[in-house]
Amino acid sequence: MVKVDYHSDLKEVQSDERLAALLSEARQHAPFDRLAWWQGLAAHCGLTPLLVVAQDADGHAVLPLAGGGGHLTGLSNWYTFRLRPILSSAEAPLEALARDLAARAHRVTLSGICDEDASASITERAFRKAGWLVRREVCDTNHILALAGRSCEQYLATRPGKLRTTLKRKSGKVVTRVLDHFDEAAWAQYELIYAESWKPEEGSPDFLRAFAQAEGAAGRLRLALAHPADDAEGPAIAAQMWTVEGGTAFIHKLAHREAAKPLSPGSVLTAALMARVIDGDGVALVDFGTGDDPYKRDWMEGQRPRYRLDMFRPFSPRNWPILAKMALRDLAARAKRG
Repeated sequence: MVKVDYHSDLKEVQSDERLAALLSEARQHAPFDRLAWWQGLAAHCGLTPLLVVAQDADGHAVLPLAGGGGHLTGLSNWYTFRLRPILSSAEAPLEALARDLAARAHRVTLSGICDEDASASITERAFRKAGWLVRREVCDTNHILALAGRSCEQYLATRPGKLRTTLKRKSGKVVTRVLDHFDEAAWAQYELIYAESWKPEEGSPDFLRAFAQAEGAAGRLRLALAHPADDAEGPAIAAQMWTVEGGTAFIHKLAHREAAKPLSPGSVLTAALMARVIDGDGVALVDFGTGDDPYKRDWMEGQRPRYRLDMFRPFSPRNWPILAKMALRDLAARAKRG
């Protein structure tokens, strides 16, 4: 017997001790899998949460969703590296969840699902068994670095020649510092640098600040600043925010002042943070999040696809127009290839 519950008020989840434990930092070693992350998205990013929880005698299946109007999406946004269902046992509760969800939604779209742990495949299989039509496609790229026991010096020796030359020439012109706690002054510098950088406008500064404060309190934050060597007490010219847990360093944010670009402060600061997380924290993996930016290839060595699963109730008239358009696009693509 599987029980399925829907939580639009995420505080309700905390009253279930087993469920709250499953979604806590003690069990989930990436921020994107935790209740606190979803609460932050709901509080600061304008998302309407709907946490779907299926429970049987063996455990839980949790699918973080958002939205309404019959078309639900994953509870995630630009800050989320990846999305996945949280399972404490076998796949059976997830299939029951997908079957029950048919009474509430005609379409479910999940973007950014990983499959290195088979999450995309498990979710696709569960929804197909529950009678949904599932369309799966690659939607993004995740760049990673697997250290395989290397020191930072050994790793840097394998970087592209242009990057090694830049670090050799510029490291003496930039001084760096890495904090493992939240610091108001340092954060203010980060926000000023971001505002002057090439980056687009920050999606939700309040979310990022709250997340940095929580990670700092837990000792997982790595907040770094770079200054010109000839003005080390002056304004910072580059800033980066990383977090470390479960043997992985997550690179969340990085920015530099455009006027300081000749000093390559971003590259020098990334190298300093690499030294900290590799030699200091002993991580086995560095995760550079999503986006296929060319500069990430200078630092990362591996890539993992991120998938979009679009699930449709086949007999819902609301889905017929989009299913027809997809079918026509597929026919056109096949004809072009043929």
